[in-house]
Amino acid sequence: MRENLEDLTSPNLWRAAAAELLGTLFLVFFGCATATGQQNQADTTVDYVQISLTFGLIVGTMVWGIAHVSGGHINPAVTLAALVTRRVSIVRALMYIVSQLIGAIVGAAILFGLTPAAARGGLGVNGMSGDVTEAQGFGVEVMITFVLVFTVLASIDEKRTDLKGSAPLTIGLAVAVGHLVAIAYTGCSMNPARSFGPAVIQNAWDAHWVFWIGPMVGSFVAALLYEYIFSAGATLGRTKRCLTRSRAPSEPEKSEELEKVEICELDEKKDLESEDEQAKTQNGQ
Repeated sequence: MRENLEDLTSPNLWRAAAAELLGTLFLVFFGCATATGQQNQADTTVDYVQISLTFGLIVGTMVWGIAHVSGGHINPAVTLAALVTRRVSIVRALMYIVSQLIGAIVGAAILFGLTPAAARGGLGVNGMSGDVTEAQGFGVEVMITFVLVFTVLASIDEKRTDLKGSAPLTIGLAVAVGHLVAIAYTGCSMNPARSFGPAVIQNAWDAHWVFWIGPMVGSFVAALLYEYIFSAGATLGRTKRCLTRSRAPSEPEKSEELEKVEICELDEKKDLESEDEQAKTQNGQ
């Protein structure tokens, strides 16, 4: 708790929160602007590729721009994954999420102000398409957010030695793929903040829970599976430590081999102490 309070007074936290606000603002503005433009074209055919590429590219661009400041989450689902894997404190996670929501509202408000009234349409608000039920939409959001978060964690795994590409580009591609699949179902959220901003401005809350619970569940499951089973440093001993104590940023993770060596050294120390006690007993006799 004391560590969290100290984090709250850190200038770096507020700088990171500002970066998250700015990144989410541009994500919502650029992404929803493309969706709004598609909704108001004379041709009723929606270009899924254009929307998907816009969302994917703006996410990759903003992650590249602010990753050194905040980690480049710009998504409450990604922040939840960082919290579950103990990469951020509870206070930092809450600050990030609040900043992301504010940024999303501001981005949607700017888009609303810059778009002619006759062309605003739904302003990119997410919703169920056609006969898609809320339960089906929930399942789709779980699936696509799982892939996104799994990709994010794999891209920043510090123990992997095979990573040679661009993490922001990889993450952007995961976002684009999710949109290519899910636009026809839910309009594709995979980011509660992206859904929240336009919903506030348009006062449109139909099935809004889907775009919070779905991504958060997908994120939570992906974070647990990657961190404790699929990460490069996943071991049984590491899993036990992660479940029983918080991650210490300054303390390196121990490998299984190192743990075995330490156990052997401890056993040898106990044997020596036992021999010393026996020798003292014999001398006393």
